[in-house]
Amino acid sequence: MAKRPLIGITMRLEHHTRRFYLGRDYCEAVYAAGGSPIHIPLTTDREQIDDIVSRIDGVLLPGCDSDPDPALYGDEPHPMLGMVIPEKDATDLAVIDEAEKRNLPILGICFGMQILNVARGGSLIQDIPSQVENAINHQQGIPRERNSHSIRIESGSLIEELANSKTDVTVNSHHHQAVKVMGESLYATSWTSDGVIESVEDKRPDKNVLGVQWHPELSWESDPVSRAIFMRFVETCNVKIQAAQ
Repeated sequence: MAKRPLIGITMRLEHHTRRFYLGRDYCEAVYAAGGSPIHIPLTTDREQIDDIVSRIDGVLLPGCDSDPDPALYGDEPHPMLGMVIPEKDATDLAVIDEAEKRNLPILGICFGMQILNVARGGSLIQDIPSQVENAINHQQGIPRERNSHSIRIESGSLIEELANSKTDVTVNSHHHQAVKVMGESLYATSWTSDGVIESVEDKRPDKNVLGVQWHPELSWESDPVSRAIFMRFVETCNVKIQAAQ
C-alpha cells in the first residue's frame, strides 16, 4: 500500500471548557482524498509546533468560530468583531511560519485563509454586513453544505483549473469576515458579486498555497470543485514525499 501523506490540521478550542475540537468533515475529506489527517493541538510552545510540523507533509488550516485578533494587523476592534481566541491565532501563525520554512503545501479554509493572509502581513474586513456596500448574504445557515452563491474566477488561476474552466461555479458560505488588504506574495483568484475575495493563491510557482473562503470540507462529496481542492492538495503533499525519498 502506498504511503499516505500526513496532513496536519490545527484544532479549535472550546474556550469555557478548554477542550480541543474539530469538525469531522475535515478529516473525512482529507482521508477520502488519499491523506492521513493528524490533529495539531493548540499550543504557544514553539518547540512543540516545530517538532510536529517536522513530521508532516502538509498543513490544513480549518475554519473557526472565532475571529483573528485585529491587533495582529494593526486595527482597532470593530463592534461586530466575534470572539477572539489568542491560542488559536498563535498556533496557526506558528504552524504557518514553520510550514513555510519547510515549503510544505498549505490549504487554508475560511478562518484558515484569513489567518494565512494576516500571517503574510495582510488585513481583514472585520464584519461584511456593516463594512461591505450592497453585501450579499455570506452566512447561509442550514443546510451548511448547500452551494448558495456564485463566484467570479480569475483566468489562469488554480481555482479555474480545479473548476475545469467552468464559469458557473457556486459555493457555500459561512463567514462574516473577509480578506481586505492582500498579504505578501498572495493574490486574489475569485470573488463574489459584492467584491468579497473568495480565494487566494501564492504568486510564486514553487509554492503550493491555496486559501478558500468557503467550506469545501462540507461539500466535497457532492461538489466537484470542492472535491478537486482536496485531491489537488493531497497530491501536492504526495509530491513532497516523493521528493524526500
